[in-house]
Amino acid sequence: MEIRLRILSVFLAISFLGVLSSCKESDPIDHTISAFSNGGNERNMIVVISDIHLGADLAYAECKENLGSLEKLLKQIKAAPNVKELVIAGDLLDEWFVPATVNTYQGKDQADFVKRIAATNKGVIDAFNSIIREGKILVTYVPGNHDLTITAANVESIFPGINQARDAEQGLGTHSPADCPKMAIEHGHRYNFFCAPDPISNQDVAPGTIMPPGYFYTRIGVLSFTQNFPPAGDIMPVVTQNTSGNESQYLLFVYWNVWNRALTKYTITNKFDEKIIVTNVDGFNGAYSVNDLLPYQTTAGGLIDVNLYKGIQDTWAQRQILNHVAVNIPIAQAIANAAKSSESEDQAKNQYFLNPNSDKRIVIFGHTHDPKIIVSEDHYGQKAIYANSGTWIDHNSIANTTMNFVVVTLQNADASSQTVVKLYNFENEVVTKMAEDSLRY
Repeated sequence: MEIRLRILSVFLAISFLGVLSSCKESDPIDHTISAFSNGGNERNMIVVISDIHLGADLAYAECKENLGSLEKLLKQIKAAPNVKELVIAGDLLDEWFVPATVNTYQGKDQADFVKRIAATNKGVIDAFNSIIREGKILVTYVPGNHDLTITAANVESIFPGINQARDAEQGLGTHSPADCPKMAIEHGHRYNFFCAPDPISNQDVAPGTIMPPGYFYTRIGVLSFTQNFPPAGDIMPVVTQNTSGNESQYLLFVYWNVWNRALTKYTITNKFDEKIIVTNVDGFNGAYSVNDLLPYQTTAGGLIDVNLYKGIQDTWAQRQILNHVAVNIPIAQAIANAAKSSESEDQAKNQYFLNPNSDKRIVIFGHTHDPKIIVSEDHYGQKAIYANSGTWIDHNSIANTTMNFVVVTLQNADASSQTVVKLYNFENEVVTKMAEDSLRY
């Protein structure tokens, strides 16, 4: 049973609104040589890959069966004479996908955890480092939500010399490759209520933390997976909408509904008051219960409150400012629609293409595990392209495809030349084109 479909369908699902490229096709004849070749000698191709989710323990890591194939693809990219840059668009290292009862750092620290990931996935790490050391292809890393708190120093410790595209704030970054200023590459989590950094909540119990609630959701979801989705060991406490009409109380009720849906799907054997969620991560210490996360109510129709993430429904506007979200996303929309792919598709358009302060014509995100190319228009009525780079987890039930990547071939000075965006997968270790579109800026 595939945990990723269940978790992301409720909390993390983000994709982009528009019209799918008419060129979504299966093309098994399109082999590696054409995927990474422009027919000449110029290095003008950018490869984007994301959501590899390398874990420290293969007993539950999401990327295990595909590691060998990824290593082979990286070797092919290294040998390709036309690739100028390889961009890793987030969720390379996975600090979230760990069962709730497991001590993520095993009593040590993040630096040791990252080294364990490197040891567990040595072939892939070595393949990335071989490209970095050779120096012909720039390797750029952009943070995602599953590697939200992993520091630049700890990334550098296992990828010496890697280029890191980071905001000043931990856990975020946007990259516009050299010679392509009209393109923006980011993971895409900054627009999601459950996945964007939260430097406001829980400062009294975890000073300096930026962990959003999606972290705890994922930890519980993975525990459910390792317990094989057992009969529920407890009953979700009922919360009813506050009768006062207070907007904050209404939003907290909406937040409770998200938890209610989650715990109905991600059943665990444990009682909700058991301190089963072992943290010792990003300022949190000790263990927490499911009840610590659930909004609760002592009287039907009365006051709704919550322990962890107290007041999160009231700080979204401030959180967006801190996370450099260009166009405000209304809080009710952000909570209620976070699981809808159409909401995140809207954000790709709103934050970049329809934003009069943005000049981007090509936007590439990861995060959703839903590879696609969507064509729309910017605020000038010009063609714009959104691409999602998919994932490398073993089994991707969200889109029934995995081992995905995007290749962008940059236009040249010829007026007829186009910047071409192609989406591929590497399933069965054959490069297969899934979609393609192009524009000139």
